[in-house]
Amino acid sequence: MKIIADDKIPFLNGVFENICEINYLPGAQITNEVLKDADALITRTRTKCNQNSLQGSCVKMIASATIGFDHIDTKYCEDNDIKWTNAPGCNAESVKQYIASVFGMLVIEKGWILKGKKIAVVGVGNVGSRIAKLSEALGMHVYKVDPPRARAEKDEQFYELKEIVGDMDIVTFHTPLNKEGDDKTYHLCNDELLSMMKETTLVINSSRGEVIDGNALKKALAEEQMAAAVLDVWEKEPEIDKELMNKVWLATPHIAGYSLDGKANGTMMSVQAISREFNLGLDDWEPNNIPLPKKNAIDIDCTFLSDEQVLANTFVQTYAIKEDDIRLRMKTNEFEKQRGNYPIRREFKAFEVNLHKGNDEQISLLKSVGFENVTRT
Repeated sequence: MKIIADDKIPFLNGVFENICEINYLPGAQITNEVLKDADALITRTRTKCNQNSLQGSCVKMIASATIGFDHIDTKYCEDNDIKWTNAPGCNAESVKQYIASVFGMLVIEKGWILKGKKIAVVGVGNVGSRIAKLSEALGMHVYKVDPPRARAEKDEQFYELKEIVGDMDIVTFHTPLNKEGDDKTYHLCNDELLSMMKETTLVINSSRGEVIDGNALKKALAEEQMAAAVLDVWEKEPEIDKELMNKVWLATPHIAGYSLDGKANGTMMSVQAISREFNLGLDDWEPNNIPLPKKNAIDIDCTFLSDEQVLANTFVQTYAIKEDDIRLRMKTNEFEKQRGNYPIRREFKAFEVNLHKGNDEQISLLKSVGFENVTRT
């Protein structure tokens, strides 16, 4: 048996070597010729899995170590008996951490008080549901927008985006990319939707770049129709619109889900899927020895801080979103390089938090959003 794997998938090296042949290649070099005699492919979003790459190959299964799967032509695979899997929810906690850092920056840099703010969470799946819970823990009023779930779950309260967007302080997108159909999300955020927003609204997109019409957003920001935008994903990646980047508040290179924990989960789910399909005996495999961050102990002096400021400072110490923003602005042409060589980022559970002169409420809040080791002195 032969496997072709993207060489940027972490923790994969050494897993299959004693069982079968495995070759590691950069995603851009995984071509039809390379796949001719391969039985399986383990990939990321940058490798297009379609007729051009798969026709005439021996590939029987594709495992994508990512939450998204719009790089896979699922119809072609199904029509040609090629099984495929993705890794739903693998990086959900990582994206939650990303959004938490945005919230932290709103408090620290812009002086926002989050409690009482209204937030629309658009797409309430593995990621969006976590964002909703995080927002509720911070005292925000959460409005869930998810048409497919709204149709299926009559007992759950969902909203129509156009009906509520004019009242929202934050609108954050966590949808898949659907280019057609009743649940089309391509350019879901367009001129019409942006024109409905308050001048103080913040828009966040960490889903897929094409969910927002970049030209419409650029115009809305230039004309101050809304306050600010945070973009992790972009139309036409990795060639991003520099003019748009210069107008958004925080800009990052599609790394919201790039915690080491999320990557490890994606690799684990892919290995187990391949193992089950080909009976390789790795159905329970998990990566071990995930490196800790350089500084996993966080000390917060709570003496003069509100509960919200305590959380905000803790969030940004686990992940400093501003550092990613600065790197991208300084070297925009290295979008892919910054993704491929992303520094170690661990999720909340990897940190030990000590609150100097903290209180029970602060400890309870931190634990409610995912910190497991919280003490006070």
